[in-house]
Amino acid sequence: MEKKIGIMGSTGSIGTQTLEIVRNYPDKLKVVALSANTNVEKIEAQIREFHPEFVCMMSEDAAEELKVRIKDLQVKVTCGMDGLLEMAALPSMDTLVTAVVGMIGIRPTICAIEHHKEIALANKETLVTAGHLIMPLAEKTGVRILPVDSEHSAIFQSLQGEKRSQIRNILLTASGGPFRGKTKEELREMTVEDALKHPNWSMGRKITVDSSTLVNKGLEVMEVKWLFDVPLDHIRVVVQPQSILHSAVEFDDGAVIGQMGVPDMKLPIQYALFYPDRLPMEGNALDLFEVGCMTFEKPDTENFRGLALAFDAARAGGSLPTIFNAANEQAVALFLDHRIRFLQIAELIEDAMKAHHVVENPSLAQILDAEQEAREFVLSRLSSYSKG
Repeated sequence: MEKKIGIMGSTGSIGTQTLEIVRNYPDKLKVVALSANTNVEKIEAQIREFHPEFVCMMSEDAAEELKVRIKDLQVKVTCGMDGLLEMAALPSMDTLVTAVVGMIGIRPTICAIEHHKEIALANKETLVTAGHLIMPLAEKTGVRILPVDSEHSAIFQSLQGEKRSQIRNILLTASGGPFRGKTKEELREMTVEDALKHPNWSMGRKITVDSSTLVNKGLEVMEVKWLFDVPLDHIRVVVQPQSILHSAVEFDDGAVIGQMGVPDMKLPIQYALFYPDRLPMEGNALDLFEVGCMTFEKPDTENFRGLALAFDAARAGGSLPTIFNAANEQAVALFLDHRIRFLQIAELIEDAMKAHHVVENPSLAQILDAEQEAREFVLSRLSSYSKG
């Protein structure tokens, strides 16, 4: 049976890899909707190859340009949040792949769940900031949320056939990023170009920077809490530099079950799209003889404050994870624009968290207000934090 999918963020790293899987299984997957930010040229090529019925561009100018470019095709082109919400509710769509980066993914994900669409979740911010809204809604509607992140997919795979009530700990692995082992003095000098040189994974710019600060792992800790209903004290981050063990679950009897594989995002994407089936994937074999050995380390939360701050935000709960996330998004954007230094990302996050009055059990409107507050706070501190 053909599964009809929409990809929110089709021109990004996860989106383009999802389309590679569609190419491999054209008889099993049909693309009915795509969305992108401003990359008109790339999405035009995708439209001409995959023939979706619906497309959304976040930029109105990009949407108008796209309409002109594909006027020979029968495709509805929309723009902005209204377009994303219409896409999320598209009657012909079975599964929405949420591959956008940032809090922009929250409202469309909620809308898709309300319209009984299965979610292939690659947008961390959805659960980080609104897990208390998303998970009960998914349970109420009977919608499956299938994780696409390699670590969360590994945990999900390790739990197949097991009782969640018998989990002792979740072992969430991290590569350590490009700066693993560096001192704070060395980190002061790290540039954007340095941060974007991840040793194992090919990802988007924002996520790659988040990996270098360990903020990405902090966001994933919060995701684990919501996806698998595990207390924070039972989530342990383990640095596994080779990125072969993608995460594991320790059970009450001491057994540890994990999932290994080469560092390739297509495996977790494909598993989410075809779950519970496993379909062949060429060029993805793990050669343990070639790997030779795997090593494990404790994370350095003293020099990489992002992870420690994430645990603080998660323990406080309420609106504080939104502040953590939004302050990071804004700080990373400034870093990528060469306007602040590497260590100032964590400093800005911490200051934004300290300045915030936590709202318990926030509504969607309060979450979005907290996002705006964090962004404005970071920008207000730019003159004192800038590199000048």
